Amino acid sequence: MKSFEDLFAELKEKVTRLDPNSGTVRLTEKGPHEVGKKLLEEAGEVWMAAVHESGDRTAEEISQLLYHTQAMMLACDLSLEDVYKYL
Repeated sequence: MKSFEDLFAELKEKVTRLDPNSGTVRLTEKGPHEVGKKLLEEAGEVWMAAVHESGDRTAEEISQLLYHTQAMMLACDLSLEDVYKYL
C-alpha cells in the first residue's frame, strides 16, 4: 500500500526522467488544462460513487482523484511542501 507521499515521489521520479512508458508523463506533458479536465471528471465520479455506490467504490474513485491531483501538482511544478503549507 502506498502513502500519498510515496505516490508523489514515484510520479515525480517518472516525470523527472521522462519515462517513455509512463501515462503520468504523457498526461503532465499536456499541461494543466488537460490535467484539469481529468481532475474534474474524477471529482464527479467520486461524488456519484458516494451517492450511488459502495464505500469501496467511493474509495477507489477518491484514489483516482488523489492521483490526478498529484498529476496537476507535477504539471504545475508544485511540491508537497507547496501544498502542505496551506493545510
